[in-house]
Amino acid sequence: MSALTRQGTRPEVTLTHCPYCSLQCGISLTSRGGPVTLEPQDDFPTNLGGLCSKGWTAASLLDHPQRLLAPLVREVRGDRTSPLRPATWDEALGQVVDAITATQAAYGRDGVGCFGGGGLTNEKAYAFGKFARVALGTAMIDYNGRFCMSSAATASNKAFGIDRGLPFPLLDVARAETVLLVGSNPAATMPPAMQHLDAGRAAGATHVVVDPRRTPTAAGAALHLAPLPGTDLALANGLLHLAVREGLVDEQYVATRTTGFAPVRAAVGAYWPDRVERITGVSVADLRRTLEVLTSARSAMILTARGAEQHSSGTDTASAWINLALALGLPGREFSGYGTVTGQGNGQGGREHGQKADQLPGYRRLADPADRAHVAAVWGIDPDELPEPGLSAFEMLDRLGTPGGVRTLLLLASNVVVSAPDVNRVRERLGALDFLCVSDIFCSESAELADVVLPCAQWAEEEGTMTNLEGRVIRRRQALPPPEGVHDDLWVMKALADRLGRGAYFSADPAEVFAELRRASAGGVADYSGITYDRIDAEQGVFWPCPATPEGQPDHPGTPRLFADSFPTPDGRARFVRVEHHDPAERPDAAYPYVLTTGRLMAQYQSGTQTRRVPAPSQSSVQPEAQLHPDLARRLGIGTADIVRLSTRRGAAAFRARVTDEIRADTVFVPFHWGGASAANALTNPALDPSSKMPAFKVCAVAVERIGAPDDDVLLTRPPEHSALAAPTPPTLNQQLQKSRRKDLPVLAKNRFLQGVFPFTGEGMDKSATIAPELGYVVPEGVVSQALYLRAGNSSDELVSLVLVRDGVPMRYFPVAAKGDVHVPLRVVEDIDGGSHVELRLLAPEGLAGTLVVDLGLVEH
Repeated sequence: MSALTRQGTRPEVTLTHCPYCSLQCGISLTSRGGPVTLEPQDDFPTNLGGLCSKGWTAASLLDHPQRLLAPLVREVRGDRTSPLRPATWDEALGQVVDAITATQAAYGRDGVGCFGGGGLTNEKAYAFGKFARVALGTAMIDYNGRFCMSSAATASNKAFGIDRGLPFPLLDVARAETVLLVGSNPAATMPPAMQHLDAGRAAGATHVVVDPRRTPTAAGAALHLAPLPGTDLALANGLLHLAVREGLVDEQYVATRTTGFAPVRAAVGAYWPDRVERITGVSVADLRRTLEVLTSARSAMILTARGAEQHSSGTDTASAWINLALALGLPGREFSGYGTVTGQGNGQGGREHGQKADQLPGYRRLADPADRAHVAAVWGIDPDELPEPGLSAFEMLDRLGTPGGVRTLLLLASNVVVSAPDVNRVRERLGALDFLCVSDIFCSESAELADVVLPCAQWAEEEGTMTNLEGRVIRRRQALPPPEGVHDDLWVMKALADRLGRGAYFSADPAEVFAELRRASAGGVADYSGITYDRIDAEQGVFWPCPATPEGQPDHPGTPRLFADSFPTPDGRARFVRVEHHDPAERPDAAYPYVLTTGRLMAQYQSGTQTRRVPAPSQSSVQPEAQLHPDLARRLGIGTADIVRLSTRRGAAAFRARVTDEIRADTVFVPFHWGGASAANALTNPALDPSSKMPAFKVCAVAVERIGAPDDDVLLTRPPEHSALAAPTPPTLNQQLQKSRRKDLPVLAKNRFLQGVFPFTGEGMDKSATIAPELGYVVPEGVVSQALYLRAGNSSDELVSLVLVRDGVPMRYFPVAAKGDVHVPLRVVEDIDGGSHVELRLLAPEGLAGTLVVDLGLVEH
């Protein structure tokens, strides 16, 4: 149905918000006798009249010819190889309910699962979590925000007792004298936000960007640090090491507002600058300069994003940056603090109200009896009816169709065949389902695999609220009705609940749903109970937490800035969390010698389901490219615009080469917005962070080869390759040590470090004593090891010696002076053959007590 046929029922001007990223830029939609036109709002605080190319073209999708306008079902029911055909709502919903009831009769309630999206309104995210637990009684629900914000959310909850992306308004960024951006490229991902950074720089602020690429954001900064992907934690610990050593810790703040600093102080003692330089590739001079600009400013912010967080150690990495911020006394200080830059449109609100496997509305915990009782009372059910916490996003996807796994899946506003890690495996798991139902605007790559596809209303055709990156709750207003025969997801959930005999618990009216959400969140961490649609309209959004006040009392003003006086923890103090750098889950080797990292482009958004269909050249002309450094391209014989194949242990994908010196020479970058032959997530590693369950999107080992000339476009349309249905396993030792037969691949050399901070008590200068198991190591068979250097420090008042021992025989002695340190190059030490036991032992006066800092570097060939 064209825009013209719907114009009579729409208001002339509607103030609403862009449907894309977490800025949720204020826009106005206008119709004066023609198609919808779109303009930015000059006074909305996040964008102040700015808009990116995605926002400017958003209205072009409202009447796109590929839009779904009717439910689709398979020509042959149960046969997903048969074509999809249009169906009535009655037929489509009937098939969904039949599948739900049959699956739960055969496999139990958890045989049915729900998977949501970070673009759903608060009302729909809330209703979806309730639908899973009340209509279906299943524990199996999670959402794609698990792939976006979960690591930073977990770290923030540990440290602060609360998870809100920015604990201050975005406008405050312009007032900070120093801003450290870690793994964030807002110049490409959310351009309107750059005006706040630009305003800060114009006022004299210093900006530091940490990114393996010289992105447009990094190019505008005073200092760009380009660490090896996966080493941000070591970088943060190294900065804190310097702060401790140089007396730059805010000791009064630490003493009065935090707990747990002592073990963190001890841990970062091992991260001296030259060791951090070896791990990260960031020079000691740049480390010192970064700390100087952070500590010399009256106000400073540390902001992390997906580059730091999408790792199998993402929670620990975010914790390391929080530790630095706390040690410098930043959280709660004016125009200062730690924050994380939310990505998806409702990435914040989507994780607050029960769409995650372990959560209930208001950030309540499904495992907490009091939280269960509160929400059950609002829903009118017995708390015992609520299921226990279920599986996280990838864990649920990885078990689809297996014994004990989900057999029928309801997928709402998420395209997991493009956005999930190891998508070839995800595609296979979706194919193993008994039944798949997908609700979306277009027939996405995931919808193409479904038994039933349900069309849904778009952003300009629905009412509801969103919560942006600042924690500001805003209104999404309906500018025009959906096309005839298209409904929003609240209507679908209500219709399904009716057919399942649970309809009395649900409403399709977003205002009613929001009123219930307010009650369910009351008293929780994310308290929305004092927020109303009228207040949002009058105040350009309201910041949570905003509790309701007793009748006759003034409204709570909302909370634009957190932590000014205390933290929402039991004792009101923030918590340091000791964390250590570990190697990524997968490191380069002879077969896969380079590091692959992924990210976003300005012209595309998420899985590209929407933006790849925008007809404007600014969007549609953008192709999937692999960024390679000229040195790497030259070594591999790759020229600009050549077609290259990237291969990992999970699969392969084809991209057009973009040769640029804006990336490290050992790193390859690809965007993840495409499926098919250029599916970046056919390559990525699904290794999960143990706390947040975040997959390791940002680091895996990759091989690169030229497969075609610039005009071989057909290579970008062939189906993606994949290696196995089984989950990837780490390489065996023989695989790691296998020499390359190709001249363009480096000979394998692997570094090994025996290091740490250890207390000691001397046993006499004539008796070498074991210090700690961590300082012993058996060299693998078939390998030759060489000692590169030894560095050590001694906190005691007397001279001690370290002894390098091989198979019980001393090789070298290293005196370490009282209150002193030593740094010795060791390439003159003889080779250490495979099977040898290498150990560092201690000679110290009997009874002498102190602490050693030890770092022995080995290289293996």
